[in-house]
Amino acid sequence: MPDSPYRHLSHAYGRNHFTLDRPFQAILRFHLGTVPDLERLGEFAGKDLYEVADYVDKFGHPEHIMWSVDGERVDRAWMAPSEMRALEWLLKEGAVNRGPHRRGDWFEHFASLYLIADPGIGCILTVTNQTAYAIHKYGDASAQALLPSLIGEEDPIRYGATWFTEIQGGSDLGANRVRADLHEGRWTIDGDTKYFASNAGLAHLALVTARVGPDGRGAKGLGLFLVPEHDREGKRNFLVRRLKKKSGTVGVPTGEVEFHGAQAMLLGDVEQGIYYTLENLMVSRLANSMAALGIARKAYLEAYYYTQTRTTFGRRLIDHPLIRRDLLDLEVAIEGALALAFLAVEGFQKSWTDTPPYGPRYHYARLLTHITKNVTADMSAYVTKVAMELHGGLGFLREFPIERWHREALITPIWEGPSNIQALDLLEVIAKKRADRTLLQEIER
Repeated sequence: MPDSPYRHLSHAYGRNHFTLDRPFQAILRFHLGTVPDLERLGEFAGKDLYEVADYVDKFGHPEHIMWSVDGERVDRAWMAPSEMRALEWLLKEGAVNRGPHRRGDWFEHFASLYLIADPGIGCILTVTNQTAYAIHKYGDASAQALLPSLIGEEDPIRYGATWFTEIQGGSDLGANRVRADLHEGRWTIDGDTKYFASNAGLAHLALVTARVGPDGRGAKGLGLFLVPEHDREGKRNFLVRRLKKKSGTVGVPTGEVEFHGAQAMLLGDVEQGIYYTLENLMVSRLANSMAALGIARKAYLEAYYYTQTRTTFGRRLIDHPLIRRDLLDLEVAIEGALALAFLAVEGFQKSWTDTPPYGPRYHYARLLTHITKNVTADMSAYVTKVAMELHGGLGFLREFPIERWHREALITPIWEGPSNIQALDLLEVIAKKRADRTLLQEIER
């Protein structure tokens, strides 16, 4: 098979992104005592997936198919076939979402997201895993039966979604309006304010926060529900109003969703919904950190290899002292954030089986997650900006991947709660849970 012309556009393409990343391997060895075998994923991430993700960004945007030729409301996202094949490989061959639910291993899952890096594809995998996570911990037997299809063990593959926020409140879940009502032992959901719904048109199952009962005010009035794409009669259970036009994360369809008497399954205790939701957000905040790190690493690779081929003033870019200093600064920023992120993963690994009311190790994991989410996002925006600059004018052209990596980095400070939300949640876990004491003990040790 002939080489792809994409090799003329990218210096990072065609390399094994796992085997060349020795700092990453060292961090995994530090935590696990060994380095997991991620070479196949590293090869896939550096070649097939790398090209597919860039192609989707430029030419393969998801399209909303609202009606069928027979006049049926279908509300499906028409995805690039190459992206769907890549997702199938990641779930089945790469087993990206399998480890946490079959081996209790979160390190390899988050390490895989770092190698994947693309936030659109990574988001599809993450919200699917969050759905599996909620089912794994809080679903009844009928929900548990859906788990194998969400982690690539069973055909057909199902994709999940997490529709928590709404247009009027964003991160302020206490402002949510979508409601859940119980009729003769069955739950239904109504509302049209789910505005940033990732995997809209792709998800077969969605985690949905909904207000419960006449007195269900504020965040503590929310329950967490599992809503299937089709109801018991096989009809559409929710509607997709439209898909968004975004600056980045093109690989994941993001839309607006409406519920009109949608059939739903309650997860766990109805009064603990907000706690399940915040717990679930720890998964996505760590995933966001891995995306930020992976994006930064891809941008660094593009810049590093470019500076070895570009000649200015009679010598290679990398031979200029100021360029070498820039590359060193970027590497230090990436490695420092990477070490912090996997410290947070370790905290989550130790506490992920905890349930409300949570203990000290869960609150410590929360503290580390808030810090990590902020630090990695800021780092990614900085690294990708400098990597663009190292390309000169080429870095600002859409035809080359470095420009996309900077656009993609800019979502990571926003997703899963911007910096002020992280700061407030961090303050709460310090003031009320005293999680800072554990951190200080770890530093002293």
